[in-house]
Amino acid sequence: MKAPVKPMPSLRSDAEAEQFVETADLTEYDLSGFKPMRFEIEPKAASLNMRLPAALLDAVKAKARARGIPYTRYVRMLLEADVAPPR
Repeated sequence: MKAPVKPMPSLRSDAEAEQFVETADLTEYDLSGFKPMRFEIEPKAASLNMRLPAALLDAVKAKARARGIPYTRYVRMLLEADVAPPR
């Protein structure tokens, strides 16, 4: 018989999250709603300035908003994905 799936607790700090991960049996929790996350660590030393049609910029902003990220980060992710070596 399968144990009931526990809801994820609300963690308010890094310390709470670290404590939870160290002590919890994560197999008891439903992690299906989790999404991969990339962390922006590398410093940004260069900038890009370009002109776009308003409709294209609006579409980019809408896609970024749907992902819950700033549109500049979304554009950077698209550029990184395009120049990344194939897996």
